[in-house]
Amino acid sequence: MIGRSPNDNSFMDLAASIAWRGHGGAEPNPMVGCVIVDGDGDVVGTGAHMRFGGPHAEINALRQAGAQTRGATVYVTLEPCNHTGKTPPCSEALIAAGVARVVYGQRDPHEESTGGDERLRAAGITVDCMPDHAAAAATSAAFAHRVRTGLPWVIAKWAQTLDGRIATRTGASQWISGERSRRMVHRERGRVDALLTGIGTVTGDDPMLTARGVRVRRTARRVIVDPGLRTPYESKLVRTAGDVPTIIACSEDVVNSAADRAGALCGAGIELIAVPAPAGEIPLAAVLAELVRRHDVTNVLVEAGAGLHGRLFRDGLVNEAWVFVAPLLFADEQALPPAIGREVHEVTDGVPLHLTHCHRRGDDVVLRYRVRP
Repeated sequence: MIGRSPNDNSFMDLAASIAWRGHGGAEPNPMVGCVIVDGDGDVVGTGAHMRFGGPHAEINALRQAGAQTRGATVYVTLEPCNHTGKTPPCSEALIAAGVARVVYGQRDPHEESTGGDERLRAAGITVDCMPDHAAAAATSAAFAHRVRTGLPWVIAKWAQTLDGRIATRTGASQWISGERSRRMVHRERGRVDALLTGIGTVTGDDPMLTARGVRVRRTARRVIVDPGLRTPYESKLVRTAGDVPTIIACSEDVVNSAADRAGALCGAGIELIAVPAPAGEIPLAAVLAELVRRHDVTNVLVEAGAGLHGRLFRDGLVNEAWVFVAPLLFADEQALPPAIGREVHEVTDGVPLHLTHCHRRGDDVVLRYRVRP
């Protein structure tokens, strides 16, 4: 099976779908999927990187394939690593297994682990790269973004009516989306590293921001953007901070001017990220970068109101948007939109998005977008 194959795309599609099995377990490593195909075109081994510090996708697939790896073609969504970290190099394992060809999706963006391509070629293995394979690229997009920018992958999520409103004029929003949509959100809460919200949502809705009724693969840190440390002591987020990691991003000045309040919140189990806040507005990029620095945060799910959404879009910090459109119409000009705060004079001033998924959840339509660079 040497050289280009008409089946390369379909086998890489399979590897990409397998990679998502590791979402919530592999981070802060990338999600990776691997498929091994013998000379007859039969799949003889599959594997995903399921757990940070555990075997990589290639190793799991090689173990499943056994002796059938000799002369086989390996499809893997990310370039096989070429360094010894928590596990030995996958490039060396592939060479030892006697594979004939390796097809990978994305080049590894990490300087430490890249180089598998060259190592495999030097061993006489045919290597092909498929950098334009969208499904493979999606599996490691968050990891690559964090490595290249020092920022986490940010998903803005909201439920809206057909006329684009996320709450009534009084702020009521429970429930615009249906039960199946809410379950999808809870599942994602149980897989991401952090959940980001604003002080307006905390005081208005008193949310828990935890994953409930689903399998929880990791406990997300709850992060509140609260420049003035106004988060109530009696809020659910503060009362449960001893059980669920909770962070408040606030102004440096308020920590000094309200030391007693800051101390009380820290005593309740809250971690503070204090940053300079000119004109009272916290620089969100600095907060996100600090989450990466302190906790290796790879992905953040935003569950907030129009103001925080608008600032994230304005500052170019949103990578993906999940929009749950409910079969409901308000037709009220004072009902609340999903995002505010940007000035748009021309149509071309809008934020350009690319639709990647569209499907139904009950009577809702779920639209998933990538923000175009």
